[in-house]
Amino acid sequence: MPKPTTYAAAQSKMDATLRILATSDVHGHLLPFDYFTCEADTHTGLTRLATLVRRARAGAGAGNCVLLDNGDFLQGTALTDLTARPGSGWHGRHPVIRAMNQMGYDAATIGNHEFNFGLDWLEAALAQARFALVCANAVRALGDDPRNDTAFLPPFTILRRTVHGSNGAARDIRIGVIGLTPPQAAIWDHGHLAGRLALRDMVETARAWLPAIRAAGADIVIALAHSGIGAGPDQPMMENAARALARLPGLDALIAGHSHRRFPEAADAHIPGADIPRGTLHGLPCVNPGFAASHLGQIDLHLAHDDRDGWRVTGHRTALISATTAPPCPRLLRALARAHIHTQRMTARPIGHSRVPLHSYLALARDDPGLALVNAAQREALATALAGTAHAGLPVLSASAPFRTGGPGGPGHYTDIPAGPLRLRNLADLYGFPNTLCGLLVTGAGLRDWLERAAICFNRIVPGKADQPLLNHDVPGHVFDVIDGLSYAIDLAEPARYDLNGRLTEPGTRRIRELRFNGRPVADDDRFAVATNSYRAWGGGPFEALAETALIHRSERAVRDILAAHVEAAGTVAPAPRETWRFATMPPGTSALLATGPGLRAYPDDIAALGATEAGIDDAGFIHLRLPLDATQALAYPGTDAYMTR
Repeated sequence: MPKPTTYAAAQSKMDATLRILATSDVHGHLLPFDYFTCEADTHTGLTRLATLVRRARAGAGAGNCVLLDNGDFLQGTALTDLTARPGSGWHGRHPVIRAMNQMGYDAATIGNHEFNFGLDWLEAALAQARFALVCANAVRALGDDPRNDTAFLPPFTILRRTVHGSNGAARDIRIGVIGLTPPQAAIWDHGHLAGRLALRDMVETARAWLPAIRAAGADIVIALAHSGIGAGPDQPMMENAARALARLPGLDALIAGHSHRRFPEAADAHIPGADIPRGTLHGLPCVNPGFAASHLGQIDLHLAHDDRDGWRVTGHRTALISATTAPPCPRLLRALARAHIHTQRMTARPIGHSRVPLHSYLALARDDPGLALVNAAQREALATALAGTAHAGLPVLSASAPFRTGGPGGPGHYTDIPAGPLRLRNLADLYGFPNTLCGLLVTGAGLRDWLERAAICFNRIVPGKADQPLLNHDVPGHVFDVIDGLSYAIDLAEPARYDLNGRLTEPGTRRIRELRFNGRPVADDDRFAVATNSYRAWGGGPFEALAETALIHRSERAVRDILAAHVEAAGTVAPAPRETWRFATMPPGTSALLATGPGLRAYPDDIAALGATEAGIDDAGFIHLRLPLDATQALAYPGTDAYMTR
């Protein structure tokens, strides 16, 4: 006969649900307002997510819920990059920190873009936070192992909650939260971090700290990993290490990020270890909440407790909740109103005038006027800086890439500036990052290698075949550096020589053809001064860190400020790109499909100049242009009379 269950024994057992709410890659998108276009009703932003957070907390109970952020929250819009920087005239609390404090975040880690404005600025901004900040692998000094490093931020925190169970009983639970950020930040922000901050491998660091977090009393452990979900094999110092982290023992949930993608989504079903219906990565509950506060990630961990074994996870449910239909939180709107007005005033400041539209819809298909303007400003600044130095006689080139080319940002993520007045917001749109100017001494062989790495954004095109996708959607558009001052062709019949990590994967192939300077072939030992940004100079993306050996000029001025000064001095600009690059001609019948924003339809002359035709629109809202890659493309490239006089 079974022993009757006593009241005390019943109280020793309990089932409960812990709701984990997560944001990632907010990038300063707070309000339902686009400072580039002045559109007052965008469908993302933290003020919309605040409404979702309030609803989710109400559904779970305050004690059964934690709110976390996964990094890259301090940079990304005019509100953060202009208003919140020193010298802007703004003296209030950082708008993002103010919003996060008001929303009641419990903990956050830092992303790589938190370092963009320097370490002193970052420490001052983070000191305003009323929530825990953690990062285990960004440290002031390296020790013999991660546990002996000198911390910059605490490697982890333990949140204490009293959760209520399904039977109404309440028990305390201790939630460990560890933070991790891409070690590549040491390269991307070398100028700010060199000698002041070191970064470790994320997987090595987590492996060392997870047992310590359990030993410190954590019942549940969550990783805030500002890292994407890469499909490739594990390797040291991975940028996208979420899969490797998910396989570590001791974790109960993983928040991914950095890639600006969403998980779980059907498009990721091919990734090893991804179970989209269950929302797991190698069996571990995981969410990646997208970009620009587009989604709220939610993981409901179903828990059981008894006095002998303590807490254990018995199940889970993951969800991505779109911000699109959520109304902005009125209280948060009021709290941010003063910063919003300040930003609008700043960004409305007239800088100059453009005689031509500046849009990025075709920046991956032709020489682009907006890119030409940025390159002209960089080249002028470097030539001025080198005057009177040992490098004054070098030919000066300029390298820059388009920043807004759709991708995970969607069909509206393009620069689109009409002809007419140029205001500060327009230039912030053209150049969206706080990088500074660098000058590099580069040989002809180095230029070829640079351009080979830039050309990985294109798929291999089979000669003679029609309607092949042009872009490799695993490669962001900002990889496509155009080096102004040269001329060259890109042969898409060849496979890409490098992968996104900069590994030489096809040593026998080259896409760059007919590389010339002033009409003559570039020799391997020719020498040039190249103006570029600090991110690229120190090896950002698949590029070599040429600045380690080839730096001849380094400026503290942001490229965006240099661009503004260039336009202001000119008064009126009419950027007409030189004939820099083109696709190598392929056999008759060869064509590619370029996915771009529907805003391009406002520029029919630009479509006609490419010899392109529209080939439909996809479910995501991108239109597809059919680009001829055979002999008819001669009509398409800037430098022809039709282009220059349109």
